[in-house]
Amino acid sequence: RMQNSRSKPCSCPSLKLREVASMYFTLVAAFLVILVVALQGSAPRQSHFPYKVPLDPQGLLELSWNVSYPEQVVHFQLLVRDLRFGLLFGMSDRGEFENADLAVLWSDGHNSYFGDAWSDAKGQLHMDSQQDYQLLGAHRAPEGLYLLFRRAFSTCDPKDYLIEDGTVHLIYGILEQPVHSLQAINASALHGGLQRVQLLKPNISIPQLPRDVKTMEITAPDVVIPSQETTYWCYMTELPEGFPKHHIVMVRGRRRGLLFPQGGSVIAFTSCKFHVTGGLSDPGIFPNVVPKPLPGLPRQSAFYYPEEAGLAFGGPGSSRYLRLEIHYHNPLVFEGRRDSSGIRLYYTATLRPYDAGIMELGLVYTPVMAIPPGEDSFTLTGYCTDKCTQLALPAAGIRIFASQLHTHLAGRKVVTVLSRDGRERRVVNADGHYSPHFQEIRMLKEVVAVFPGDELITTCTYNTEDRSRATVGGFGILEEMCVNYVHYYPQTQLELCKSAVDPGYLHRYFNLVNRFNDEEICMCPQVSVPQQFYSIPWNTFNRDVLKSLYGFAPISMHCNKSSAVRFP
Repeated sequence: RMQNSRSKPCSCPSLKLREVASMYFTLVAAFLVILVVALQGSAPRQSHFPYKVPLDPQGLLELSWNVSYPEQVVHFQLLVRDLRFGLLFGMSDRGEFENADLAVLWSDGHNSYFGDAWSDAKGQLHMDSQQDYQLLGAHRAPEGLYLLFRRAFSTCDPKDYLIEDGTVHLIYGILEQPVHSLQAINASALHGGLQRVQLLKPNISIPQLPRDVKTMEITAPDVVIPSQETTYWCYMTELPEGFPKHHIVMVRGRRRGLLFPQGGSVIAFTSCKFHVTGGLSDPGIFPNVVPKPLPGLPRQSAFYYPEEAGLAFGGPGSSRYLRLEIHYHNPLVFEGRRDSSGIRLYYTATLRPYDAGIMELGLVYTPVMAIPPGEDSFTLTGYCTDKCTQLALPAAGIRIFASQLHTHLAGRKVVTVLSRDGRERRVVNADGHYSPHFQEIRMLKEVVAVFPGDELITTCTYNTEDRSRATVGGFGILEEMCVNYVHYYPQTQLELCKSAVDPGYLHRYFNLVNRFNDEEICMCPQVSVPQQFYSIPWNTFNRDVLKSLYGFAPISMHCNKSSAVRFP
């Protein structure tokens, strides 16, 4: 549905040709009976669907798919285990049933039909004049009905969703009663739900695990989760004495958890999150109490390191202590809930050519970066500057192979770009439909080389329309972050490369706002930065000046080693 500015230009037929084609495909869609399927393309064999996810909690709808980058097409296979009178499947900006791009199977009680449709702002369905969900086949099996169809990434149709890198919100709805026409369906009134996936998976093969691989599981020991909104819970474990250096080559999560080698780097895995940092780091925001995770929800079941690198632990000079840290978010303050989250490490004594590392990019966790209330699209940017990479990176540079974007609940978009000699060279990772409820480490389609003097710029877009006071940066779930955890090799001492606005210039902002507003803002030394933000009357002037401050004021740069000591 969103053909945004980053989409590639597509070649569209002339208006007259499109009108003729639209009339033809509308007729085909309206009268296409499933039992006599008209093939519109070659269908891949069922074994050619490497990605699979249940759509609903009961597992009645199961989606499989593959991606053809040469054709710029996604092939879908939808298994319907209990077909009633039809269903709808599609995509929308954030999982809404309104303004959605849909493939619909419906029955009037006698015949079944398939068509490409869209829903309006009220959820009412309309047949699309351009049929871009192409039905390839349908057949029954003992386990249910299989539907096979395809969809191009970009279609030139303003009613269609643009399939691009990053998160895709898939929606589904079940038709409980027969309907006489597609126009009689209101998507908003259906029993349905959403599932978040990364449709455009990179075309990368999974490395073979070494023959001498061993496993180590580190979990919370049946913790009773405190009856408070936010808890950070830690559990210590110790490696055997004399444990030699190994490489971790794969990590699999058990629900959510973080692992910190004490005094060294940190391994973190929170459902779909795994990173290695030093000093203080964000332990993730996935709710472990409510809402309850969907059974079989596609959390990141495993993260594989590339064949040339592994995460080092053990050996001389390495800490023997590991710390598992879990962030419990319990907004309904349940009592007596227990948890055994953790991670399983797959490691080998056969060392790979490179030690891998993880670097934090973006904004420092500080309240000096704030978002006014009532904003539909407010951006904040964090910098890893050329001076920091010049000091900290080796002459041959580093290679970024994976990335995990991270914000809290107000985050809507995240992008990191690489800049060289003052010019943007390439996007490292971007998610235009980002959701804090679906965070995972994503392998990059191509390794990104970063050299001394390069800049890495991370920008986050937030929506605070449902909030009545400013949202400041910090660790709390209702505070905000803007982070990209990049996985790279060879490991360097640089573990955190982030920025924030210079605090002195923020103080000037508070003084300015105080001078030009009738309401006095308390700027006493004992008043915290959040309290000063909370006292601001958010008129247009105060909002615009804050945006200008963040866009043009000097920054405070954090160029840190794993020991949390800054580079000089």
